[in-house]
Amino acid sequence: MTTSDPAGAPGGAGGPLDGVTVVDLTSTFMGPFCTLILAQFGARVIKVEPPGGDILRGVGDTGGHGLGPIFLNANIGKESVVLDLADDADRARLRRLVERADVVAHNRPAGSDARLGIDYETLRAVNPSVIVCAMRGYGAGGPYGSEPAYDDVIQAVSGLAANQTGRGDPQFVRSPVADKVTGMLAMGAICAALVERAGSGRGQAIEVPMFETMVQFLLVEQQGGYVFDPPRGPAGYARTDSPFRRPYRTRDGLVGVLPYTDAHWRALFEVLDAGDRAADPRFATIAARSRHIDELYEWLDGELAALTTAEALDLVSRAKVPIMPVNGVPDLFTDPHLGAVDFLPRSEHPQLGTVRQARSSVRFSRSGSGRSAQAPALDGHGPELRGELDDPGTPDRSEER
Repeated sequence: MTTSDPAGAPGGAGGPLDGVTVVDLTSTFMGPFCTLILAQFGARVIKVEPPGGDILRGVGDTGGHGLGPIFLNANIGKESVVLDLADDADRARLRRLVERADVVAHNRPAGSDARLGIDYETLRAVNPSVIVCAMRGYGAGGPYGSEPAYDDVIQAVSGLAANQTGRGDPQFVRSPVADKVTGMLAMGAICAALVERAGSGRGQAIEVPMFETMVQFLLVEQQGGYVFDPPRGPAGYARTDSPFRRPYRTRDGLVGVLPYTDAHWRALFEVLDAGDRAADPRFATIAARSRHIDELYEWLDGELAALTTAEALDLVSRAKVPIMPVNGVPDLFTDPHLGAVDFLPRSEHPQLGTVRQARSSVRFSRSGSGRSAQAPALDGHGPELRGELDDPGTPDRSEER
């Protein structure tokens, strides 16, 4: 296909995935976050939307453009075409789109994808080299396999919500972290499958379930004694379980600080005039500190409360211990580091005027940056794409195999 990039540049705007075409059948958070990163890495991402559009278009959409702020951020650099998969003509258009694609991504539960005709078995008959990534709530082989899921439900069932407070009532992380972590893993899996296909020439199915992903994510450090069978101790990680692990209040603000190594603690004791603690066997090694972490963190809490934020930053930095002031979301837009690296650049949106959005945090030394055009209006590329897909003169890749 030769459709232009939404910003006016020809398809192939740079980045290591330049030349890769992704058919994006996802919606809400998880899938769009995955395909956002693929677009930022240079892939051409064609977002196929139902007639009503991705539900996120309406979240926070105060201007009535179908371009709410979350949608704007999660769909940078993509193209939009409306296809009704209940309509025979649109299903045929999707088939021709898949014939030319490298990747198809969707977030439908097991069984639902087959009913829509977007499962791997159906799509590989159209294009044997296609990679189909299914981001689901749960793995297809288990009793939850066909259950629908959203981030809050996965935070609950995966143990994340209970672990968030440990000794108190479970709470959700105030960000759809299960969606975003799973989306990032799916992006990596897609890139791995593209590498494998470069050697084998064959496509494959990928399943990335939220539940299993977040259980693995949590257990890395929280499994504790349960890594053995039978368990040899309690689950958990003492440092993160401490009620004194929190942003510390100074006389005029809040800071986040983490002394971790033996050298960190020795230097911190010295600058805080508590050098005798360095010789205390309770605090001399990481194993001992883990057993007495509540006492140690409570002491640090009291020490920092006597200092101003500026004093705390100066003293703790002098000990070469990581420390930073606590930012709220509005503070990010005036943060000096983010400003210096131009992480939140301004740009002009054709419907909305000036916007500020985070660029990709990843920089490649040689292959350049990927697509950074504005998130598309609903069906913004539909007329051109449908015209191309309906053109009988366009080569059919499946017939060439």
